[in-house]
Amino acid sequence: MLKFAPEGFPFIVVFALLALLFTVLTAFMFYFFRDPDRVTPNRPDAFISPADGRVLLVRESVEVPGFSSPCTQISIFMSPFNVHINRAPCDGVVVSVQHTAGQFLAAYKEDAPRKNERNEIVFGTEFGNLFIRQCAGFIARRTVCRATPGTHLRQGERFGLIKFSSRVDLYVPTGAHVVVKSGDRVFSGETILAEMKNMKG
Repeated sequence: MLKFAPEGFPFIVVFALLALLFTVLTAFMFYFFRDPDRVTPNRPDAFISPADGRVLLVRESVEVPGFSSPCTQISIFMSPFNVHINRAPCDGVVVSVQHTAGQFLAAYKEDAPRKNERNEIVFGTEFGNLFIRQCAGFIARRTVCRATPGTHLRQGERFGLIKFSSRVDLYVPTGAHVVVKSGDRVFSGETILAEMKNMKG
């Protein structure tokens, strides 16, 4: 039987714990950056959730800089345990992508969208422009938008991600009928957030 000098036990225990810690962290990294396929509903009249998580708020008649008319805001909070891949809410083309460096307040705070690190995306659709904001949070330190101006995206197609807990704000035309409420759990590329039947911009 292999024997060990008792003086070495403190070192063995410390490095065994470190190995366990790094194993757990590595497993979590695999879990966090998972990118499952999704079955997107064939609903060209609907806006699909751009993110996994829970609906943080639904707010009507919100003024968005650069938009001529008010919008309806649907905000989704993503915890570190959600899938963090972001998907297009409908068919369209990326008009612009604006990255703003900022703070790292908790993503659920009211002023986080104005102060935090973020990407703001104008997305042109048959119903007019949509506005999508990827907002970093207290843990999240990087918002990633893979799409560039001129990129055509299909409904449910991946366009980016946010690393660790964060938030996505989707602004749709006020005429859209929102079918979710605060507290609802939603899934990127699958859950219908709002419908806009018989209304085209």
